[in-house]
Amino acid sequence: MKNSILLLSCVAIATVTIPRLAIADSPRHFLQEALQGDNAEIMLGGLAAERARSPRVKEYGRMLASDHHDAREEVIRVGQRMGVRRNRDLAPEAKDERDRLQNLDGREFDREFIRYMIQDHRKDVADFRDEAREDHGPVSALAERQLPTLEKHLEMAMDLDRGGDRGGMDRARRDSSGNDDRYRDSDRGPDRNGRDMDQPTGNPYGNDRDKPNR
Repeated sequence: MKNSILLLSCVAIATVTIPRLAIADSPRHFLQEALQGDNAEIMLGGLAAERARSPRVKEYGRMLASDHHDAREEVIRVGQRMGVRRNRDLAPEAKDERDRLQNLDGREFDREFIRYMIQDHRKDVADFRDEAREDHGPVSALAERQLPTLEKHLEMAMDLDRGGDRGGMDRARRDSSGNDDRYRDSDRGPDRNGRDMDQPTGNPYGNDRDKPNR
C-alpha cells in the first residue's frame, strides 16, 4: 500500500513538473521574454536619452532604443506563428529600474543606468547564446542574428563604466580620499572668468546631440 501511494505521488509530481519545464524552455517562451527585454531597453534607453547628464550616456540610450526597436520588430515577425503578440509588457525588474531611475539625476542617474545595462545585457547575452545553440529553427536563427548587437551593447556599457579611452561616465580616477577629481569643483557656480564650475574640466564626452523628436 505504501509503495502504491509513493508511486502515485511520483507520477503526480512528474505530471505537474515536466510540462512547466517544457514551457519555460520553449521557443515561444524565449520570444516572449525577448519581447519584454526589447520593450524595456526601448523605454530605458529613451529615458537615458532625455535625462542622462553625460552626452555619451545620452547617445548610448538613443542607440539602445533604436537597436531594440529593430530587434523587437523581428521578434514579433518570427513569433506571429507562435501566438506572440505585439505588446508593451515589461518584466518586474525593468519596472523597478524605471522607478529607481526616475528618482535620480545627474551622475547618479548615469551610474545607475549603466550598472543596470551591464547586469541586464550579461543575462541577455547568456540567454541568447543558449538559444542560438538550440535546434529551434527560426527562433534559434533569430537569437544568433541578434547576439552580436547584444554583445556590442554590453561592451559599450562596460566601456562607459570603466571610463575607457573613448570616454565614459567616470574617466577621471578617484583620488586617495575617494573624491572624483573631475567633479571636485562642482556645484560652485561660475568662476571669476565666467566659466561654469559645475561642468567638468576637459569634458571627455564631446558635444551633446539634440534630443530625438517626439
